[in-house]
Amino acid sequence: MPLFYFDVREGASFTPDEEGLEFDSLDAAEREAAESAAEIGRDQLPKGDAREVTIEVRNEHRQRVLTVKVSMEVDQVEPPPQPPRW
Repeated sequence: MPLFYFDVREGASFTPDEEGLEFDSLDAAEREAAESAAEIGRDQLPKGDAREVTIEVRNEHRQRVLTVKVSMEVDQVEPPPQPPRW
């Protein structure tokens, strides 16, 4: 079964995967990367630590085969709206 490595980037932070995981296919590895990126994004992005999470997937030859990116953008209205005056 093919081995895939999932390196994680959260803002300026980079965590390489040194162990890897076995999957039947690249499609299965892509699903895992997408689910992992969504989970990390759900947990980390609202905290404001980073605005983007990227998972770079490498094959058994350590060649990048796909990238999954989750990001969040927040635009606050400036100046804040004022309540209507009656």
